[in-house]
This record gives sequence, C-alpha cells and structure tokens, in this order.
Amino acid sequence: MPRVALSFPVLFLLAAQVPLAARALAHDAPSGWTYPSSCCSGHDCYPVSGPALETTADGYHIKATGEVIPFTSRRIKPSGDGSYHRCSWGGDVNSSTICLFIPSGS
Repeated sequence: MPRVALSFPVLFLLAAQVPLAARALAHDAPSGWTYPSSCCSGHDCYPVSGPALETTADGYHIKATGEVIPFTSRRIKPSGDGSYHRCSWGGDVNSSTICLFIPSGS
C-alpha cells in the first residue's frame, strides 16, 4: 500500500476538527442546557433527585455508590439549570461519578 504524505495545511485542518468532535459528544439535559463534553461521552449525564444524594459535613454523598465527593472536588460543577445532575461512567447509576452539577447556593 502506498504511503500518503500529508501536508501541513491538511494536518492543520484535521487537528482543527478534534475540538468539534469532542463537542459533538456532549448531550443536553432535559431542560435544554448542554452538559460539558469533559463530563460525558454523549450519554453519561442525567438529572438526579434529592433522595439520590445527600449533603454531609464532608461533601456530597452519592447513595447508589457510597461515594463522598468533597465540596472542594474538581468534579463539582455549577448546574446550568438550577437542578442536580450527575455524570457517571456509561450513565450507570452504580458507576463512579465523573461530574456532579450542583445548583448555585447549595
């Protein structure tokens, strides 16, 4: 099979597509705001209700996994719609938390 040499402009155009591809992997919350692509792969995020988590002295306790995410964790993000949302591996409620979106003032 012959080797194909890519010129700088072609490589530049290919590299420019990477951020667009990452952005395309994000998906929207039911309210319409888009979960950041850094937290999901197009299906990992979902709204959570109050009974799914609780606030403790040490952080947010995810009841399904037993995780406690400290208030200072980089996984804590501001919610885009004033509701709680969680991103977990594969969107599985029993998987570890990638991001937890918290309403402002919580």
